[in-house]
Amino acid sequence: MISLVIVDDNPIVRAALRGIVEGDDEMEVLAEAANGREGLAAVRHLRPTVTLLDHRMPIADGLSVIGTLSRYTCVLVLTSDDDAELIGGMLHEGARGYLVHGEFEPRELLRAVRAVAGGRGWLSPIAASVAATMVRDQQARERVRHQQVLARRQFGLTDREEDVMRLLCEGLSNASIAHQLRLTEKTVKNHLNHVFAKLQVRSRTEAVIRWTHGR
Repeated sequence: MISLVIVDDNPIVRAALRGIVEGDDEMEVLAEAANGREGLAAVRHLRPTVTLLDHRMPIADGLSVIGTLSRYTCVLVLTSDDDAELIGGMLHEGARGYLVHGEFEPRELLRAVRAVAGGRGWLSPIAASVAATMVRDQQARERVRHQQVLARRQFGLTDREEDVMRLLCEGLSNASIAHQLRLTEKTVKNHLNHVFAKLQVRSRTEAVIRWTHGR
């Protein structure tokens, strides 16, 4: 039996979700909650297999409680919000699934509940796109970090020169780098001159390319 808690501030939505879920002989709704705080209390007490979680709610919204909820239950987000930043935040905080209201039918909801209960993910198309972007971005960051480790070994920059290069790669001006590192612009310029010499380049662009790609 798959047990559920429904957390949504709209009683009509809660009733509709309960009707869909309880129409399946292998699922039961243990409780409903109208906000994140109530939902968290119910989940801590009942430990359901799956929690259906909305985002926009009074007192405590979905994003503010999902990190704690996901310690006790598998969270399937059901919301009208398709904002990429929100989706990314929910997935990062532990959501196993993400469905957007109006973009799924009752049968898909039941399949999603089973998938999440079984430890698998279930994402609406837009959530899947955001998840794929998150993975690509993480892989890109890992590649850059790897190249920077190789570059440090290859070029022998000091810790402060590495700090300057890191900010240079982020596109900061000498003045901004000086502000970030609490240095004078003259000191930053001196560091860059040393960096250019070690990397055997003549410009900021060449330095960034060689530092991040090791060539």
